[in-house]
Amino acid sequence: MVGISIIFLILSILLSATAEASQCSAIGLPLVRKINELPQDNYGREGLSHITVAGSLMHGMKEVEVWLQTFSPGSHTPIHRHSCEEVFVVLKGSGTLYLASSSHEKHPGKPQEYPIVSNSIFHIPVNDVHQVWNTNENEDLQMLVIISRPPVKVFIYEDWHMPHTASKLKFPYYWDEQCLQTPPKDEL
Repeated sequence: MVGISIIFLILSILLSATAEASQCSAIGLPLVRKINELPQDNYGREGLSHITVAGSLMHGMKEVEVWLQTFSPGSHTPIHRHSCEEVFVVLKGSGTLYLASSSHEKHPGKPQEYPIVSNSIFHIPVNDVHQVWNTNENEDLQMLVIISRPPVKVFIYEDWHMPHTASKLKFPYYWDEQCLQTPPKDEL
């Protein structure tokens, strides 16, 4: 009788582990999802469409986070930096990356300009101040963004000459705030 109980217990554990493995977050999202069915928002930033494809708070990711961001013509990110690496894959459109690789100086200073186009990639090193603009007047700029060490802590600058020590910490960042305020699944 004890042998049957142990077998039943092991089967129960395996079945529950399989059920948990088919979900990728604490809120019960399925492992395979359609991007067009994921929540998207602009978080009060005109011209932005942000979708967290796989995130730390929403999906339980620990080492990376993946976003799909679309910027309408003329829209841009704030001037900012963060203590994580960031990789961009440009899916469509074109724009300009502004990058100041001067984290060792007192302020970012004049950034270098890099044209970005569809089917290109670029990365942002840890703590380098940067900004992405959709400078194309006729087409959206759409990028897949991958960051390390989520959730991201963002330091925002008013301009390129603002001292690093005066930058404003935004944590949690806009798309993480909602996850932190959402009650656990069993409270819904």
